[in-house]
Amino acid sequence: MSSIKERSPMHEQPTVADQTAVRTALWRALHVQIDPPPHVLEDEIGLRLAAPDDDWHHRSDMDAQGTRPFRASIVARARFIEELVAEEASRGVDQYVLLGAGLDTFAQRRPELASRLRVFEIDRPGPQDWKRRRLIELGFGIPDWLHFVPVDFEAGASWRERLVAEGFDLGKPAVVASTGVSMYLTREANLDTLRQVAGLAAGSTLAMSFLVPLELAGADARQGLEHSAKGARASGTPFMSFFEPRELVTLAHEAGFREARHMSASALGQRYFAERTDGLRPPDNGEEILVAMT
Repeated sequence: MSSIKERSPMHEQPTVADQTAVRTALWRALHVQIDPPPHVLEDEIGLRLAAPDDDWHHRSDMDAQGTRPFRASIVARARFIEELVAEEASRGVDQYVLLGAGLDTFAQRRPELASRLRVFEIDRPGPQDWKRRRLIELGFGIPDWLHFVPVDFEAGASWRERLVAEGFDLGKPAVVASTGVSMYLTREANLDTLRQVAGLAAGSTLAMSFLVPLELAGADARQGLEHSAKGARASGTPFMSFFEPRELVTLAHEAGFREARHMSASALGQRYFAERTDGLRPPDNGEEILVAMT
């Protein structure tokens, strides 16, 4: 059974963008448009894909002040993972898998790196069809190194089987990224994801974001996370899993990874925001990252 089956409600897959993915794309664009440079990540392509109404800045979830810690977290995790991909590519790894790709725009923003890889975007069929259509409409096209891997999680489809069908080589290492996904899954589904990625070829790397228990979240993020959790419940996609960092590192080892470490939000803040004078930085003990190697 797929490890990310539980993410979407039990209804027919819509041929529209996932609204969580749209919000993430808009936060990334908001960082470019209202935060002073240097920007941690420059991404307005997701905004072009989403094509929101002209007054999208006035959405309640786009409040410039209230979303500061969350847009900082979003751009920090994306920057970290893309640097990880570049580092692994320099070592000869040429397969990159995005679990729950959403409106990720790595392939369009970083073609000089992405074209050296085989990039596999895994997502639900409906939203993925929508994204494919929008990329074509905007003139980006679908290069031969970019593979869309539609997976009908509700039918119990295996993402690993679909990857192989799309040309993924199980005998070669890969970087696998899963961001903004784990909190929507059951604990068992997350453990299944760990086991499946741990079974990939030696030299593979998983980068997976996760939420710490809300009571442990930093004061600057707790209220927003509680609000997000409430909204997720109301929309039918509740937050289901939280992990303490040490616990998740242990679970990764038990799943079969050779090495595992925790990249904290505070470390990302130091890495990408230390020189800023505007106070922008991701909240401590918010969305953290597990990095695990086979």
